[in-house]
Amino acid sequence: MSISLIVIIAIAVVLILWGIAVQNRLVKADELCNNALKQIQVQQTSRYDALKTIVSLARESAQVEGENFEKIINARRITSSPAPTAKEINENEAALSSMAARLIAVAEQYPQLQGTVQYQEAIKSYKNYEENVRLSRMTCNDTITRYNRDVRAFPGSVVAALLHFPLRDYLADAPEKADIPEEVFKR
Repeated sequence: MSISLIVIIAIAVVLILWGIAVQNRLVKADELCNNALKQIQVQQTSRYDALKTIVSLARESAQVEGENFEKIINARRITSSPAPTAKEINENEAALSSMAARLIAVAEQYPQLQGTVQYQEAIKSYKNYEENVRLSRMTCNDTITRYNRDVRAFPGSVVAALLHFPLRDYLADAPEKADIPEEVFKR
């Protein structure tokens, strides 16, 4: 066996091992992205449940608004997808934010409701879930950044292109969040 053949085989083995290592790194990063999106979905479900509790308490205080509360409860759009996409997460976020804003607007009409201990605890719980979702979204976008960097950076981009690793979408900013009056949460 000639030395040039040994060198060619050695280079081929090194390239194959490098390709396997890059593929494994991309798979791990992709799974971290999937996990981050799933964690947000879990937080959104918990936040929805907190909203449902607030709706239940508000319904007791304001029977007149029952129709609005039914709309809020029926608007649950938490995806049950085993692998949610950034688009689905963003749509769920918009729906939950809209429900919260409507509920808070209705609750402002009933000061006796805002004074109850159960309502205060439900609002505190909701606020905690809001913070959890915010932190989860930040973590998710950081995870997606690392994954996208691995997919785009040379020479890993060659393996990513050959094995069809697509760029991931980032979670969108939710500008409608600015419309939720913070003073309601401070009571």
